[in-house]
Amino acid sequence: MRISLNWLRELVEIKLKPEELAETLTMAGFEVEEIEDRRTWASGVVIGRIVNREQHPNADKLSLCQVDIGTGENLQIVCGASNARADILVPVATVGTFLPNIDLRIKPAKLRGVASNGMICSLKELGLPTDVDGIHIFTQENLQLGRDVRPLLGLDDVVLDVTATANRADALSMVGIAREVAALTGGKLSIPDTKTISASKATGNLSLEILNLKIEEAKACPTYFGTVVENVKIAPSPEWLQQRLSSAGTRPINNVVDITNYVLLEWGQPLHAFDRDRLQAIGGKDNITIGVRFANAGETLKTLDGQTRNLATQNLLITCNDKPIALAGVMGGGESEVHEGTQNLVLEAALFDNVAIRRSSRSVGLRSESSSRYERGVNFAGLEIACDRALNLLVELAGATIVSQENADTRPDSSTWSNSVKLRLKRVNEILGPVRLGDDDAGELQAVDVERTLTALGCTLTPSGDKKSWTVVVPPYRYRDLEREIDLIEEIARLYGYDRFCDTLPETAEAGYFPFEQEVTRKLRYVMRGAGLTELIHYSLVKPGEDRQVVLSNPLLAEYSALRTDLIAGLIDAFQYNLEQGNGALNGFEIGRIFWQEEVGLQEADAIAGIMGGDRTVGKWSRGGKDQPMTWFEAKGILENVFGQMGLQVEYQPDCRDSYLHPGRTASLWIGGTRLGTFGQLHPQLRNDKGLPDSTYVFQLDLDVLIDSLDRDEIQTPAFKAYSTYPASDRDIAFFAPVKVSVAEIERVINKAAKELLESVELFDEYQGENVPQGQRSLAFRLVYRASDKTLTDSEVEPVHQKVREALVEKFGVSLRS
Repeated sequence: MRISLNWLRELVEIKLKPEELAETLTMAGFEVEEIEDRRTWASGVVIGRIVNREQHPNADKLSLCQVDIGTGENLQIVCGASNARADILVPVATVGTFLPNIDLRIKPAKLRGVASNGMICSLKELGLPTDVDGIHIFTQENLQLGRDVRPLLGLDDVVLDVTATANRADALSMVGIAREVAALTGGKLSIPDTKTISASKATGNLSLEILNLKIEEAKACPTYFGTVVENVKIAPSPEWLQQRLSSAGTRPINNVVDITNYVLLEWGQPLHAFDRDRLQAIGGKDNITIGVRFANAGETLKTLDGQTRNLATQNLLITCNDKPIALAGVMGGGESEVHEGTQNLVLEAALFDNVAIRRSSRSVGLRSESSSRYERGVNFAGLEIACDRALNLLVELAGATIVSQENADTRPDSSTWSNSVKLRLKRVNEILGPVRLGDDDAGELQAVDVERTLTALGCTLTPSGDKKSWTVVVPPYRYRDLEREIDLIEEIARLYGYDRFCDTLPETAEAGYFPFEQEVTRKLRYVMRGAGLTELIHYSLVKPGEDRQVVLSNPLLAEYSALRTDLIAGLIDAFQYNLEQGNGALNGFEIGRIFWQEEVGLQEADAIAGIMGGDRTVGKWSRGGKDQPMTWFEAKGILENVFGQMGLQVEYQPDCRDSYLHPGRTASLWIGGTRLGTFGQLHPQLRNDKGLPDSTYVFQLDLDVLIDSLDRDEIQTPAFKAYSTYPASDRDIAFFAPVKVSVAEIERVINKAAKELLESVELFDEYQGENVPQGQRSLAFRLVYRASDKTLTDSEVEPVHQKVREALVEKFGVSLRS
């Protein structure tokens, strides 16, 4: 918000220089982005009278003016403005003057052979916006020649561009900034008193003064004041009002519109003036019913900026006899705007729900000064003050007559507009720590410091008996952001001065560390990347249409209106995109959250998924440039490598429940009886639809199960086991086994039978076909035996190996071949 210091000085006593005030506000949490010193724009520009104007002898579009600036000697100035004439008062830039807005220093010059000593200025040349094409002409009477023009043009001012944080809705007004400056500097507040103005029904036209309100959305519009105003005389605003609006970056329009904008800037309460006669024409009858409702699908509204906007059901509307006339809290409609011929008004002063206004504003892509204030929250207690202020100005500046006022008010009781918060001095010092009392002294905040600081903010403090705590009543204009004890403590620190607190370090320092879950996740990422997988990141929002999906009720886009139920779908799309872009097969993984619905409610969990496929080798010259598809066992080996580095023993069981995967080449993964996830080859139909290679494999694991499995001492702190210095003794065993018996089950029985002498067991051959019984397969394992304290003999190995044979025959009924 742009803050005029001249305006601010009328509201609060200021003894600081502009730079000092900017520093004070910045240290208090209000960032001053720019200091606009308007005093430099017209330094050296004075009031002059054109005594005589003649045509330039050598140019058709130039004139030769004799200008009196009160020095007793006229200046000869060549002027190119078409509106220059004798006996008018104009701004004159004397020789030596620098005009920064056009980067020009005035020097004696000759223009087309004629001497010129100065320049008659337009408002644009002085940095002010104007619609007039030519030099500026002063209309005030009894102006002294040679007088500085800056006070007349509002250029004796400094403007601060102040940014307020989102929680400080009260700071989006001159009164709010004045209160803040008073609290920071101790300056005296001089907020103008606004007298309540009553309606004069006797002067109104009784047949036209009836105004009804129909508030269908009381939650979105808890309060609406509609005031009928007659006999308005539309005219330009007085200079002081125009200058204040210009300094705030608002273009003056006419006295009625300028008054509503002025009150908006002064009190932070948006207002809007409707042309009453136009409302009657829109409504089709003399009686006007102002309504507040949400738009119907397909409705349109032409706003004040001239654009016709398509409305959605989340747009809050102001209606006249149920016809849209304004976007509530955002912008008025063009059909009911105030114009030069306006004589009667309906003045709107209302409170709107911040969420409703934010959604409405975003849906039409329109943000205004009004909507930005409603979005942050307008002060409930300031509505009547702002309305009365505007009505007083309409009477004073537009000759208006107040006819009647209707209101619909569902605000909570005024006692709820001020929070009552318990504050403890001990807690204040615990949070804020010691303060500097002198050069080398430090101490704690005292009760008097707390009381002085909060009282300056407008709070009322009631101390306890020991004066170690208070009941603090927050003023209505701060009730939205001062709700808890910690909020008051923050205000104490902010106003007391952050730079006045001591720099302290903890007495003992501790090394930082990551929580176990983060450590595991980081290691998992490291291991996945080491296995050749690239980490991918996708949005959690996806297209709707799947079973058990969580669908959003207020999506930004239809394509992203549901939450993902798995990570595999996004990985498949990424794999397909890379192939289509000519980047080859994508081997990647993703860690993210998935969501789904169950009967008990919404569920969510963290998962890790990956996709692999294509040829993993770099050089293809030995194969004549042909790709070598990745086999199921190669893809499984990547996972086994990851599990091995993480210290996990994972079992694979046949599975066919996942619709993404091949029903005969899918396995479920288990850790100690708990399901970890799924691994397998993509379903042939899905591969054909996506144009993916046959050798494409995916996996998805439950991250929480993985972390829980790793949260064991033997994994986190592995014990060292000495290597045996004695040679091993290996034995092979071959047999026919039923196909339905998995290798994992066989290895489990072998390990149990051989016990501690068995160092490793490895499957090195599998065969099905000729000379193998139907429904069986030939398997061959290599068993390595080793002792840590001696060299094993055949007599020690054979009994153990025989137990293995017997266990396999007993458990699975295998037919031994060796």
